[in-house]
Amino acid sequence: MHLHISSHDGVPIYLQIVNQVKYLAASGRLTPGEELPPIRVLAEQLLINPNTVARAYRELELAGIVTKRRTTGTYVSDSVSRLARRERLKIVSERIDALLAEARQMNIDADELIELIRERDERMQPPSARKERLS
Repeated sequence: MHLHISSHDGVPIYLQIVNQVKYLAASGRLTPGEELPPIRVLAEQLLINPNTVARAYRELELAGIVTKRRTTGTYVSDSVSRLARRERLKIVSERIDALLAEARQMNIDADELIELIRERDERMQPPSARKERLS
């Protein structure tokens, strides 16, 4: 599990961990039953206080994303597969909100933004998918 934290992004570190683990679980990169690194190991990897990781794990447990087993560790919950689509939509919605706010600040209306998204989506499609759309 690779997490990236930033002390400069304005989001508390424990919340960055929570959000990234939620994203990894929702995207399927973390699967139900998969073990998360022990608190001390993750704290050492991220060069942060173990209490910060412990707080993130508690938040994830309260959200139903992980389950703790006293003697064996912290695991991705079996219920994550049910949460996956809802969580993915929530993550994308939050990014859309940020994009809309930024577009408004630059006087770009929603129609222009949607057209730009369609253009960018078209460019990101593999060449074979683009050919199929044209025919």
